[in-house]
Amino acid sequence: MTTETPAPAHPGLARRSPRPTRIGLVAGGLGAYWPQFPGLLEQLQASSREVADRLSGMGCEVVDVGFVSDPQQSAAAAAKLRAADCDLIVTYLTTYLTASMVLPIAQRSDAPVLLIDLQPTASMEHATFGTGDWLAYCGQCPLPEIANVFRRARIPFRSVSGHLHDANAWARITRWIRAADVRAAMRHGRHGLMGHLYPGMLDVSTDLTLVSTQLGSHVEVLEIDDLRVRVTEVGERQVNDRVAEAREVFTLDPSVVEDDLRWGAKVSVGLDRLIDDFALDSLAYYHRGLDGEVHERLGAGMILGASLLTARGVPVAGEYELRTSLAMLMADRLGAGGSFTELQALNFDDNVVEMGHDGPAHLAISSADPLLRGLGVYHGKRGWGVSVEFDVRHGPVTAFGLGQEADGSYTVIASEGEVVPGPLLRIGNTTSRVDFGCDPGEWTDAWSASGIGHHWTLCVGHRARELRAVADLLELPFVHVTA
Repeated sequence: MTTETPAPAHPGLARRSPRPTRIGLVAGGLGAYWPQFPGLLEQLQASSREVADRLSGMGCEVVDVGFVSDPQQSAAAAAKLRAADCDLIVTYLTTYLTASMVLPIAQRSDAPVLLIDLQPTASMEHATFGTGDWLAYCGQCPLPEIANVFRRARIPFRSVSGHLHDANAWARITRWIRAADVRAAMRHGRHGLMGHLYPGMLDVSTDLTLVSTQLGSHVEVLEIDDLRVRVTEVGERQVNDRVAEAREVFTLDPSVVEDDLRWGAKVSVGLDRLIDDFALDSLAYYHRGLDGEVHERLGAGMILGASLLTARGVPVAGEYELRTSLAMLMADRLGAGGSFTELQALNFDDNVVEMGHDGPAHLAISSADPLLRGLGVYHGKRGWGVSVEFDVRHGPVTAFGLGQEADGSYTVIASEGEVVPGPLLRIGNTTSRVDFGCDPGEWTDAWSASGIGHHWTLCVGHRARELRAVADLLELPFVHVTA
């Protein structure tokens, strides 16, 4: 679907086109009304077509199974929607209809259902309306009935009430469509995991089976040699082209060594091939290596290519942080960017939390041209090379990550703040100064107690409402850390 994803830092960073969000649409009303009130059905069908057009305008693939008037037609519509493998089903309550007409869709279509009731205008013309006119406005009438039945059937209930040209209602609908896009990215996603766990980071360790069972995703386990053979095949012309691209996208600090830049460019081209060959939507990696041998150099040469891929919509996270690469993909699908992040320091004088990472960055959300800095050493890691330095665009942001509980279940964790200007370290890290509206120490305590791990993603915009919808569709708990 079309999102408000920030434009890439450079026109050459063309984003990968993901599978379009598939939205099922079924509209309905009580068939007993049609012979009683001529023209009512046609009016309601016209409203349904308007809804379909609005959904298509969001870039969705809309599977419209038509208008249902009784439980038998609803059951047939549910079968069509199930076969279509929808990411979300929008059930449009155009007028009163019985719960028995909606329940089969929710039970049999194998997708989450959003109920909408959008009356034609903001209010009725009471002086001139008859019963047939009024019935076009009473789509909200069955909503409590359906909610009660869904509750008794243990079916999650979600709805949007409004009118056809209600900006607030369409903003809420859009929020659910974006959440469905994230659900689609997880259900159909292929996520690479290359290398090995950073020794001792117990929180990062992820049971791969849980990714498939809770999110529906596939995890492709990769060897560092899968990258090595592809990097070996990269020629000088391709390296030259990638170096030229890097010089256009980044500002190069004088500390950048040309050989290190060329190595990062070579790894970047090989990394692109790895992503394409395994049809990956995201990647998490780490490899320690030893004494300058090729595997150590591969692990150290990832940052340039990983950042370029992340800007193209294929998030890459270091330190084998699979849950964070998944969160980065979720944020990117929401149009929020999403950069690899951890705590760096607290500034009690300025009331901000400084956070970022030495590693992959989402270039599209940089506050200015990103900088490439040469590093003789990566703190806590082996190897050397070039690293990305920038701060996230100033303004509203959301810290967001996936936590994991004692029973293995994932949680969606978010906290909204604002990136503010001020002094930053110049050590080849992504660093942002985030004001969460409270004492930095108190926020850090609350954030750490939420179930978040060592890493998360920092994304642009206040996204708690959208992430709550994401958690709802993924059937995961939502934790909102507030000041």
